[in-house]
Amino acid sequence: MTLPSQAAVVVIGGGIIGCSTAYHLARDHKVDVVLLEQGKLTSGSTWHAAGLVGQLRSSASITRVLKYSVDLYKGLEAETGLATGWKMTGCLRLATNADRWTEYKRLATTAKSFGMDMHLLSPAEVKAMWPLMETGDLVGASWLPTDGQASPSDITQSLAKGARMHGAKLYEDVRVTGFEMKGDRITAVNTDQGDIACDKVVNCAGQWARQVGAMAGINVPLQPVKHQYIVTEKIAGLATDAPTLRDPDRRTYFKEEVGGLVMGGYEPNPQAWTTGEVPNDWEFRLFDDDYDHFEQHMIQAIARVPALETVGVKQMINGPESFTPDGNFILGVAPECANMFVGAGFNAFGIASGGGAGWVLAQWVVDGEAPLDLWVVDIRRFSNLHRDRHWVCERTLEAYGKHYTIGFPHEEYASGRPRIVSPLYERLKRQRAVFGSKLGWERPNWFAPESVEPKDVYSMGRQNWFAAVGDEHRHVREHVGIFDQSSFAKYELSGPDAAKALDWICANDVSKPVGRLTYTQLLNTRGGIEADLTVSRLAEEKFYIVTGTGFRTHDASWISDHIGEGLDARLTDVTEDFGTLSLMGPRARDVLSAVTGSDVSNASFPFGHIREIVIAGHTVRALRVTYVGELGWELHVPIAATGEVFDALMAAGKEHDIRPVGYRALESLRLEKGYRAWGSDITPNDTPLEAGLGWAVKLRKNTDFVGRRALEKVGGASLKKRFAGFTVDDPEIVLLGRETILRDGEPVGYLTSGGHGYTVGKNIGYGYVRSADGVSDDFLASGSYELVVAMQRTPANIHLEPLYDPAMERVKA
Repeated sequence: MTLPSQAAVVVIGGGIIGCSTAYHLARDHKVDVVLLEQGKLTSGSTWHAAGLVGQLRSSASITRVLKYSVDLYKGLEAETGLATGWKMTGCLRLATNADRWTEYKRLATTAKSFGMDMHLLSPAEVKAMWPLMETGDLVGASWLPTDGQASPSDITQSLAKGARMHGAKLYEDVRVTGFEMKGDRITAVNTDQGDIACDKVVNCAGQWARQVGAMAGINVPLQPVKHQYIVTEKIAGLATDAPTLRDPDRRTYFKEEVGGLVMGGYEPNPQAWTTGEVPNDWEFRLFDDDYDHFEQHMIQAIARVPALETVGVKQMINGPESFTPDGNFILGVAPECANMFVGAGFNAFGIASGGGAGWVLAQWVVDGEAPLDLWVVDIRRFSNLHRDRHWVCERTLEAYGKHYTIGFPHEEYASGRPRIVSPLYERLKRQRAVFGSKLGWERPNWFAPESVEPKDVYSMGRQNWFAAVGDEHRHVREHVGIFDQSSFAKYELSGPDAAKALDWICANDVSKPVGRLTYTQLLNTRGGIEADLTVSRLAEEKFYIVTGTGFRTHDASWISDHIGEGLDARLTDVTEDFGTLSLMGPRARDVLSAVTGSDVSNASFPFGHIREIVIAGHTVRALRVTYVGELGWELHVPIAATGEVFDALMAAGKEHDIRPVGYRALESLRLEKGYRAWGSDITPNDTPLEAGLGWAVKLRKNTDFVGRRALEKVGGASLKKRFAGFTVDDPEIVLLGRETILRDGEPVGYLTSGGHGYTVGKNIGYGYVRSADGVSDDFLASGSYELVVAMQRTPANIHLEPLYDPAMERVKA
């Protein structure tokens, strides 16, 4: 065997993800692709996967990826002649308590929003479908008929054959040993059998993806965890087409296989394999059976399927699976390397995801940008925090343990905390702050009154913080609040060509005089919104960019990748250099003027400006901007001075009744004001025109920018979807997002975010209304609207203007 000396794309790893990516690169894009597998195809974790194929996730794009897998597996045998073992048995998910049942009603609503038909069944209907099951403790079950199961090895071999049929070259027994680099680009892949020069590399190395990435300086934060399941002897009375079964309240799953059952589960005390290197020779290998650890699943499984007590066990599989710190897989271009793409960390969803993940990853490799909103799986959602293998291990084990727990709204992870704290952490703790975490940062979500224990109590209805957050919300509307937003991601772009670079990258016009601030989106070539941030001009050749905490790696990577070839502009991450205090509310100016000698009147310091002012002897960057719909400033303070400046503001604000406020109130305030949140309301799938943000796009200016052509194409045409607000009067309703929007009884979209507006006294949701014939103002206004919340219809009113606007006069005053 002689390896080729060059290829356009080298795929590393011959499991289902690598073979699917190679197949789609060759079939859809006719790319010259070489796949390298260090052992045999499927020999990592693919061969011992259980092979359950479920499709529904809370993201519309990821659900689309999983649905694509099912469609691919259905037709693959006809194309390649190799069977995939695909059986559309459907899937039952069991519920034994009211909270789980509410979760399923919400999931069924989401499924219908995404065009899938999930049914809710009674215990008697479940018993009829699965007679061997004990149903006495059931409230009911959800039933998704299009789910199924497949043979992981057979699918992979079928994809491999398909890849070869379309011209891909696949090589087994070839180990990658390193990369030749030029700057931040790979120029060649080194192997134990020669080097291959290439344009791009796709790291689909499964549990080895971390160490393959490390060879190119890339961090792939995943953790191999031991996952066990058993295969039983034949069970009398078990139908060969029995639905796959998930019993999350007992943490177990079942699928029929050759007349017996495959049964495994997700325990709360999982066992990590190694935080070090995974052995290269781990080919078709398993760990020793561990019946002591597995006993917890066996007890629960026998209670559900009593026949298991007497049936023999043919085999126990105890193998490593790659899991991630948040339970979502990892796709996309690595921020540290311009031409390495990653597809790894599939959290035991590799078979379900494999077909679709290969499809979008191949498109991503060819286009250089994701074809859908794939933010929840984007590798750029991580940060340097995720280079700490022990932290990643601890958090990943918590995520594994939550695989089957009820997904309560607003639930926070508990492990590895506190990790990153602002200088105000202890002060806010003394004020009874209840913290959440975002990208490692501790952030106050709400402040508990003396009568309430300062901790979250999760539930499917109104949670224990509801009233306290209402008080904070009203306080900002009527007096003044101070938010610790030190976790904001902050960068400086400087150099002779900084303005030119930003003109190309930003959709809005940032070429304003020094001292001006611009709210802008960054767009992809489809006109979709890749980022949503503020750009302030500090000097002719220096700009200050502020974005959300979780988007730190993503936005820096996007900006760096789009600085034009040959331009002299440098992006520096200064997140830890500045603490951020947001002073918001009608009394904000009274407080600020008491602590600084600068003139902060509206005439001297208008909305949309940035000034350097001195507070408590420290130079502070003051940004006149708001996310709450009230007069206010973001104060960016040298990090070491954050405490002193906070104390000065609190002392001066005492007579104006200042108080610290948390992120939950920030969310309810922005909902009332109609401000969009990136990642939910605005995503790479949505354009500014559809999102009602056309005013923030410089289409009237004769300047090219990323996404301009796509927007110009639709500019004159009627939009097929438009962003709108909805209110529900019923106080018992809880809106979270993903609820279906009905117009005249017909589904036209779903909510992207939801919550409660304390000033307007109503539940608020936002979402896109869709119509193939176009969505005009008349179309929106003339409909009668309802929302489907947990399968129940409730009347709703549509709003095309902010729900709370008197404040606009105060914001600009």
